[in-house]
Amino acid sequence: MDFAVDRARPPLARRRRLRGGRALLVGVPLAFLGVFFLWPVVAILGRGFTVRGSLDLSPIGDVLRDASLRHVLWFTIEQAAISTLATLAIALPATAVLSRYRFRGRGLLVAVLTMPFVLPTVVVATAFRSLGVQGSLGAIVIAHTFFNVAVVVRIVGSTWRGLGRAEEDAARVLGASPLRTFVTVTLPALRPAIIAAASIVFLFCFTSFGVILILGGPQFATLETEIYRQTAQLLDLRTAAALSVVQLAAVVSALVVAGTMTGRAQRVSRPAAPRRLPVGRRARLLPAAGVLPALLLVAIPSLDLLRQSFADHAYGYTHLGTLPLGAPETSAVALLNSLRIAAVATLMAVLLGLALATAVTRPGRGDRLARAAQSLVVLPLGVSAVTVGFGFLIVFDAPPVDLRTSWWIIPIAHALVALPFVVRATVTVLRAIDPRQREAAALLGAPPWRVWREIDLRSIRRAAAVAAGFAFAISLGEFGATLFIVRPDTTTVPVAIYRFLSRPGATNVDQAMALAAILMVITGLVALVGERSGRTDSAF
Repeated sequence: MDFAVDRARPPLARRRRLRGGRALLVGVPLAFLGVFFLWPVVAILGRGFTVRGSLDLSPIGDVLRDASLRHVLWFTIEQAAISTLATLAIALPATAVLSRYRFRGRGLLVAVLTMPFVLPTVVVATAFRSLGVQGSLGAIVIAHTFFNVAVVVRIVGSTWRGLGRAEEDAARVLGASPLRTFVTVTLPALRPAIIAAASIVFLFCFTSFGVILILGGPQFATLETEIYRQTAQLLDLRTAAALSVVQLAAVVSALVVAGTMTGRAQRVSRPAAPRRLPVGRRARLLPAAGVLPALLLVAIPSLDLLRQSFADHAYGYTHLGTLPLGAPETSAVALLNSLRIAAVATLMAVLLGLALATAVTRPGRGDRLARAAQSLVVLPLGVSAVTVGFGFLIVFDAPPVDLRTSWWIIPIAHALVALPFVVRATVTVLRAIDPRQREAAALLGAPPWRVWREIDLRSIRRAAAVAAGFAFAISLGEFGATLFIVRPDTTTVPVAIYRFLSRPGATNVDQAMALAAILMVITGLVALVGERSGRTDSAF
């Protein structure tokens, strides 16, 4: 590298500049989170827990004493627990095969199993609705399993691939059967990763909104849909705030367990090379049986959604530019809105995420603040999207921040949700960089910005590109907060799908199927490109 030597600048001045740059890198994302996340959430909770200017926490007790709301809470826990167990049952056998064997088409298979994770929840619900699966606990569990298989494949798979085979081989030499070897040797090493994956799956199922709203209906209400009902339909902010606090407590617990277990997941420096698939049809039956349930779970609803979207002479596609009855915009305009919003939200999330990831991975003063910011950035995943969306309407409706009628309010909300994935995807890569490379560049006189460009940026380009793809897909599918802040001229595809499905008539269903199929193809391509770009485990 051709660095200009700068010997005139004293070391103290350089240290001060580094501190100032690090403070800026932490400060901007923190300000973004403070203004667009903490402020709306605190405002909603404040209105719910304040009576005549005094703090009143009695709504929490009222919620716990109300039999109907207790039922909602227990059903939320029940469906999340069952969905988590079902996901593990389907995903772990597939993870075993994908982690231990190499075969032609493995990368494509991983991409196919990853695709549901980046699919919008509205599309997932629409796919199962096209199969006639709705209005039951089983429909919710199957849809959640479809959605979360990728989480287990990624988190447990990354640990499984890092395990050596020396202990397994020793157990087999001593006469242990394959099953006993797995139970006594492999499973203990995988337990932290399995618990971490289960915690994250439980979190996603616990806060699920689109799947419950479309497939469950009023008789299968969860905390998230009940918060939406209390806020949007009943305007009961006190009950909604109490439910949000209960949900947040459960979410924080799941995040703590996931973080602790992820840190304990065993990885080795020299992982065992994947084996080739056994030769012979009988020998390959077991690996095929491991992958087949997960593959069928993903493929059947996806293919059926595509089939349904082309039914009745592909009416939904041929009328994308036609104004549907009672709709303020055409489906084509909604699609363009989603793509434009996703592009802006991705740019915001990537810039803020790279800034925070860079600050977190640079040692020095302010480490506590940087770590606090890294923990804070995860909270938008756990707080009710309905709460955030309604908070936007309350807080940003007057100067100095008047965004209620602004187009920018939607990409800002989407960037909040995508930001944690960008930080997670890039922090791991930045921490793997040898600090001596930066020190050598600095000694040669390179300013901090050039050190970052020549060393850090070159190392994280692939991870940043993958994170940008995930952020784009997440923005395309964001539904909970968008349902509150969308305006007639900014309708997004998930909101349009929900509105079509809420109206009677076959033409509305056709439009919903066509839009869901288009969104599924776009997000599927994002998942495939991400898989071909490199490993994306850290994004989870």
